[in-house]
Amino acid sequence: MATIIQDKHRGNDDHHQRWARLERADLFAQYGALHAKGVSQRQAAKVLDIPRSTLQAWRMDQDSLDACPAVVALFHSVPGLAFLHRLVIALHVVCVEIGACGIRLVCLVLELTGLNRFVGASYGTQQQVNHRVEEAIVASRREERKRLAQEMPPKDMTVTQDETLTGGLCLVGMEPVSNYMLLEQAAPARDHDTWQAHRKQALAGLNCRVIQSTSDEAPGLLASGEHHLGAHHSPDLFHVQHALSKAISAPLAAKQRAAHKAIAQAEETLNRVHEHLDNADGKSAKRGPGRPPKAAASLEQATQDVEAARHEHQRLAGQCEAVTQSIRAIGHAYHFVDLERGVRRNGKRITGDIQRHIDTIRTIAQHEHLRETCLERLEKAERVVPTMQATIEFVSGYVRQQVRQLDLAQTASYAMHAQRIPSYALDRVASTRTVTAGEPLRALADRLRTPLFEPGGV
Repeated sequence: MATIIQDKHRGNDDHHQRWARLERADLFAQYGALHAKGVSQRQAAKVLDIPRSTLQAWRMDQDSLDACPAVVALFHSVPGLAFLHRLVIALHVVCVEIGACGIRLVCLVLELTGLNRFVGASYGTQQQVNHRVEEAIVASRREERKRLAQEMPPKDMTVTQDETLTGGLCLVGMEPVSNYMLLEQAAPARDHDTWQAHRKQALAGLNCRVIQSTSDEAPGLLASGEHHLGAHHSPDLFHVQHALSKAISAPLAAKQRAAHKAIAQAEETLNRVHEHLDNADGKSAKRGPGRPPKAAASLEQATQDVEAARHEHQRLAGQCEAVTQSIRAIGHAYHFVDLERGVRRNGKRITGDIQRHIDTIRTIAQHEHLRETCLERLEKAERVVPTMQATIEFVSGYVRQQVRQLDLAQTASYAMHAQRIPSYALDRVASTRTVTAGEPLRALADRLRTPLFEPGGV
């Protein structure tokens, strides 16, 4: 990495030889030691076997730096230069690769700290540095993947897959437990053959078996999992909830905004009626005998319109909240462990709860007379419910198979299914929530596990 950073100050020395930064720093340090002993510059050049003009250029270069002499001496020494290399590389790794701040901020840091006196701080120079850093990261990942794959024990795994379209089509695959990116590849298409070709390359060398594929309902992904992986397809909960939100929540929100606008219009009308009455009261003293203005009826009607608009807005707000709660409840129900009681649940019970929430959403949509396209989108999301039930049954069956391989006694096997596995499932869900929201789940998990470790416990 020491050769990544380019020399900013090259001097007008020997054009037939370029000195590496570390080599130059070492030679200049030796010259400093000889100079301290009273050796002339000419003699030092002969001892070090470098042209005297080169030595003079280095000396002029150092003297021209507007910095503390101790700092100049530090960054012209071998240890200081090595530290400078490490610092610049760390800025690129942290700010550009991890923090996504951009190369220009690295240049700004170098300028504000005065390090631009010792290393090139222009965008072009640091862009070349970043290019080399990214090449090193990719090479390191490739080497580490190969090394770790050789030591990898056999593993059954789930693969989550999706397609992103930012900057072109990109196929993405991840192992969700470790968050390891298995696949991130630009592709010309997203049919099942293309998916299989790139996924096969991503899994090459890994001692693993894909037993489950989680994704949306894209035809290419479904066909790829069925024909090539032979793995169970697990629907993506996010896309189910998103489809329901897009089908019902968005149209209801539009009606709520229209109701809010109607309140403003009704209140404006009421204000105009009040102004008219105030003006009429001011002129009433000058009026002669005759029929009074019909303002009382207008005031009463405007007041009723405001109340009606507010009531409609409040009613729609309640409907929107009910839909939002039902969509969230689908995610709450889609667990093979009851999050409130800590007991195992079967697929039929879970899908029954999910279907109940979808029916609530449908009833609201029909009551609000939403367009037919909204109901069609709701039905499209509802078609995934049987697959969600199959996923719960698949997970339960896989868990039973793994416990059966442990060859436990009956009491231990029961405790594993009824207490230990549910407790760790609760811990897993708690880890996806805030500390406050996850605390009840962790407390319930502890209550399930504690009896197992007491004297006489399984």
